[in-house]
Amino acid sequence: MAEEVVYGRNPVLALLRAGGRRVDEVAVLSGAAGALGEVVGQARRAGVKVSFRTRDQLTAIAGSPHHQGVVARVAAASYVDLDALLRAAAVRGEPAFLLALDQVQDPMNLGSLLRTADGFGAHGVVIPKHHQVGLTPAAARAAMGAVESVPVAREPNLVNVLENLKKSGIWVYGATTAGGVLPWSVDLTGPLCLVLGGEGEGLRPLVARSCDVLVTIPVVGTVGSLNVAAACAALCYEVFRQRRTRRTST
Repeated sequence: MAEEVVYGRNPVLALLRAGGRRVDEVAVLSGAAGALGEVVGQARRAGVKVSFRTRDQLTAIAGSPHHQGVVARVAAASYVDLDALLRAAAVRGEPAFLLALDQVQDPMNLGSLLRTADGFGAHGVVIPKHHQVGLTPAAARAAMGAVESVPVAREPNLVNVLENLKKSGIWVYGATTAGGVLPWSVDLTGPLCLVLGGEGEGLRPLVARSCDVLVTIPVVGTVGSLNVAAACAALCYEVFRQRRTRRTST
């Protein structure tokens, strides 16, 4: 099985708490067991080997000096099938809230998107197999632990996925830089999938045509539009806001 490293206090803690991936070793900076006691304790409770290394050794294992004194060797992150995302919504007793990404290339953006999905209660993320960054170690590091809590489905044809979601009663909202309706002018409390395009051209035309509704976040600055990670955060917050408002008013 492929292996990768996860480093940093919060990502390693999230990894250990989730318990979903095999962790072979947690390496901790010698002399820092007190400061990293929560990590060490969590690892030992999970039956994971704990070793103590020098700072240089940890840097060599992590491939970066920014490890915060802790590095884990772990099985590579894996994907789930699309049905698993829908089951997650059913288990939580909530209308489906999915994200679909159309050719997002930057692992930092994918990591940020996963953190946003986790923060605002999305049930999972769909990505295409081709021309799209996957669950690489860089994306996992940027996600700061969210890769452990947000399931990701990797599908060969995004348009087919969107059409199947619509047939199952899920509304598909695509984000576009211009010409769409305001996000707060549509009802985002029902089952939905938000579709966000890549860093260059945004949604591909065929993907955009597969959406039920296109939404545009208005901006007043000189840049003209938000990047995909910022747009995702704004739209996910609007979904969260509408759903929270509906729950508290009923």
